[in-house]
Amino acid sequence: MSRPVVTIGSWVRFGGCERAVVGLEGSRLWLRELGGEESFGVFSMPDLLSDPSFELVSGPPRLSVPQMGLLSTLSDDERLRAFAVERHVREVETGHASPCGNGPVRAEYDPRTTTLAQREQAKADELAAAGWRGVSRTTVRRWRARYREGGVWALVSKRRGSGRVSRSDARLVEGVRALLAVEADRSRSRGWKKRMLREAQWWLDSRYGPGVVRVPPQSTFNKLVGRVEAELGLGGTVGQRRARSSRPKPPFIPTVVLRPGELVMLDSTPLDVLVAFHDGVVGRPELTIALDVATRSVWAVLRAAGTKLTDVAVLLAQMMTPMTMRPGWPQPLSMAASVIPFERLVAVDARLKDAAARPVIVPETVVVDHGKVFVSPATQAACASLGISLQPAPPGNGPAKGHVERTFGTFNSQFCQYLPGYTGSNVSERGSKVEQEALWSLEELQELLEVFLVHWHHRPHEGLRHPMMPKKALTPNEMWAALLPVVGYVPVPLGSDDFVELLPVRWQVITDGGIRFDYRTYDHACLHKEEVSQERARSRKVLWEVHYNPYDPARIWVRLPGGFREVPWIYATAVSRPFTHHVWEHICRVTERTGSREEHEEKLVLELDTFLKRAAGKAKLSKTERRVIAKSRASGAERVPVPAGELDVLSAPTLSFGLAGLFSEPAFEDDTVPDEEDDDGLSDDGDEDLRDVADGSCVLDDTQEDDLWLP
Repeated sequence: MSRPVVTIGSWVRFGGCERAVVGLEGSRLWLRELGGEESFGVFSMPDLLSDPSFELVSGPPRLSVPQMGLLSTLSDDERLRAFAVERHVREVETGHASPCGNGPVRAEYDPRTTTLAQREQAKADELAAAGWRGVSRTTVRRWRARYREGGVWALVSKRRGSGRVSRSDARLVEGVRALLAVEADRSRSRGWKKRMLREAQWWLDSRYGPGVVRVPPQSTFNKLVGRVEAELGLGGTVGQRRARSSRPKPPFIPTVVLRPGELVMLDSTPLDVLVAFHDGVVGRPELTIALDVATRSVWAVLRAAGTKLTDVAVLLAQMMTPMTMRPGWPQPLSMAASVIPFERLVAVDARLKDAAARPVIVPETVVVDHGKVFVSPATQAACASLGISLQPAPPGNGPAKGHVERTFGTFNSQFCQYLPGYTGSNVSERGSKVEQEALWSLEELQELLEVFLVHWHHRPHEGLRHPMMPKKALTPNEMWAALLPVVGYVPVPLGSDDFVELLPVRWQVITDGGIRFDYRTYDHACLHKEEVSQERARSRKVLWEVHYNPYDPARIWVRLPGGFREVPWIYATAVSRPFTHHVWEHICRVTERTGSREEHEEKLVLELDTFLKRAAGKAKLSKTERRVIAKSRASGAERVPVPAGELDVLSAPTLSFGLAGLFSEPAFEDDTVPDEEDDDGLSDDGDEDLRDVADGSCVLDDTQEDDLWLP
């Protein structure tokens, strides 16, 4: 094709405007805008030629380099045919078949004596006489348009897919798109296309009237639905559709984490293994883990089904405090025998002397999903008190916390499948007699999990690479040791108040009878001191911050002007054995209220004590009762002593999991013993539910109305 020739009087187009060339001087052009008399501009020829929009009006298209990368994927015949069509198009537009424009011009293609329509017809007749099939003047015109738009590649005869969508009625395609979008949004179970055909006909009848637009036969409709699904990205299974819809829009930028604790992810999942609870109850435990992205360090808590807010407190405490070596653990699992700079760290924190080889990290940002436990006000308050930024992931977006999701798969492959009672990841992989295997108890599995986690930190991880050793996969301990000289190590001792801050929170009124919720009354002399009474006198409906432990309902902690004070349940000493919220909820469900609140609470206490004695003895329990007791014992309530005399938070070893020096000793005070003279019952203010205190909704906690103790 001949190169563009710019002369005085030529018209050029660039930047969306047409201009006339009125002067030439070297490589500069004087241009006048179309329709203007005095509007001139001076432009550089190299700048004009480098502008993609620059072209001669009514002139040949700009020269372009053939797309050899795309053309190399074709066969020799297809490639030669594309270049042949290019020569024919060039001859029709310029009269010359070669790009340099040399040689004589045939008379039928001379632009000076023939029109473009005549040249197109002449080329069609020539190719038809040469044996080309289906070449007409319209075909030649189409070649010219394609060549201007896409170069040589656009002249390739491509195998076009079915034009089903383009040939179908636009109203029908609109209906199919609308129905598929609705199914994707609400994640409906996948049905048959026969149902979709009927729904499409109903949609068309409601929109355009009965019988105005008819749905094609089933086979044609099925192909149309498949094509539209592919365009919308809704093909595959329901799980695949849900994953695609929840995935953020590209481009994807990987998260770069440079410090331990900079990004920590929390999540829970049922473990793919059966355990034997007490009284022969078999079930799947729930695993809650915290993963540090920078070092891939993992901390885990294993519970019966249902993660509680207390488990979040345990995980945060595990991360920030060293873990002591258990009796019987081999010495190579200790921090002294690992690659961690033990001598330097012990000089800073003496608690590391007998610690296991596991990192101690203070989290900065914690990423969680929208589970009730992780986004509750109690969790937000706990993270705020420790200076931790809580970042909820987008709803239903697994890739936003892909590190922790992938870790669950590693737990199944590296830990669960070696245990008796392994259920597999789905029902189709589950054995027929899994329940009959020699199952582990929850306590045994928790101890084994702790050993596995120590080994985890000695296992190389492909995602951990050091800039100086990019070919070597590091272990979490090695990565922590490599980052310690950069970020340093500061011990974080947690006091008793820090532990209380991590517990679930409620906002309650203090009456003359104490604090009452969930059919229990808590009272102590500290609630009736002068500063508390003065605050209550100013407003009878003032709310006080109350923290509680679902695994130990016998006590609560109230934030008073002097700090947190522990308040016992007035009937704590009347119950012979420890219990959890599981047992209390069961007693509340099976016990009918026949008297006042005080009488009902006394009746609940008697029923609770009787039930606990029956469970501890040889009495025969129903299936429901056995399950309640099993869940209670799996929570570790048997290891929490009933308060007697001094009440302190350190009497609950189930919340420390053997952490070295986790909590400091609280100061002993004489008024921590319940005052028996204050058991006067509730006043009139306490006879109203808390929800009726202020405008009918005064419960500022993270619990549900029908499940007050479940976080």
